[in-house]
Amino acid sequence: MNDNEYDVVVVGGGAAGLSAALVLLRARRRVALVDAGAPRNAPAAHMHGFLSRDGMPPLELIAAGRAEVGGYGGRLVDDTVVAVEPGFLVRLGRGGELAARHLLLATGLRDELPAIPGVAERWGRDVLHCPYCHGYEVRDQPLGVLGGGPDSVHQALLIRQWSPDVVFFPHTLALAQDERDRLAARGIGVVEGKVTRIVADGDRLTGVEVDGAVVPRAAVFVRPRFVPNGGLLTSLGCAVDENGWAVVDPAGRTSVPGVWAAGNAVDQRAHVIVAAAAGSAAAMAINADLVDAES
Repeated sequence: MNDNEYDVVVVGGGAAGLSAALVLLRARRRVALVDAGAPRNAPAAHMHGFLSRDGMPPLELIAAGRAEVGGYGGRLVDDTVVAVEPGFLVRLGRGGELAARHLLLATGLRDELPAIPGVAERWGRDVLHCPYCHGYEVRDQPLGVLGGGPDSVHQALLIRQWSPDVVFFPHTLALAQDERDRLAARGIGVVEGKVTRIVADGDRLTGVEVDGAVVPRAAVFVRPRFVPNGGLLTSLGCAVDENGWAVVDPAGRTSVPGVWAAGNAVDQRAHVIVAAAAGSAAAMAINADLVDAES
């Protein structure tokens, strides 16, 4: 192989991509990892639920992973991938290209947030999504759950596990009577009206404004719309489901031979530790596939 030819090119340097690169390098594969440097969880000060790494800042985990990948001889390319041609020829945003026998896409997803003033500004700090990631840190405080999406009532019922003081803001959601009954059974209050903004004092969320009145809250949970960063997958012809997510088998194999995907690019519910595991599983399957081709 020449300097730009690899057994595997990994696109995306989060937990899934780094984990996959590490496993492949330890299998003595030639690997390049391309990352644009914009992790989804960058706004969060800490990550939780990752055994032995609970409370670590997300960027520290990435830095540690990059050091491990580099230590095994992996090539780290700080760039974006603008196109992948069948074969696979990976074209980089700053010019140049990488050739790969197999391709692993760990490009993640993006969170589409409600267009309510204050939501984006406080996102990842005290406007939150995942109670398993951040619920313990706001336990027993006055919490709010913003409605609007189809799963927001379920989210409110879940959040009640972390605090006895939870208020649900339907916002644009029309609640059915059975939903009201379920909320009431869990002791969750309902504040009718359209949410106009998230209120903060300095660098601390203090409430939710509804039709001009402010309901005091210490943190607010919001379920965003998850949108996969799947442009490369679709450009390669990978099959997608009815919601636009690439279809993969349990090891991350797509419908296109030689193309694999792992992490939030194909699983919107994958926490950091789950994404890392998915990257590891994909890497082992990729290596086995390469061995079969060489035998």
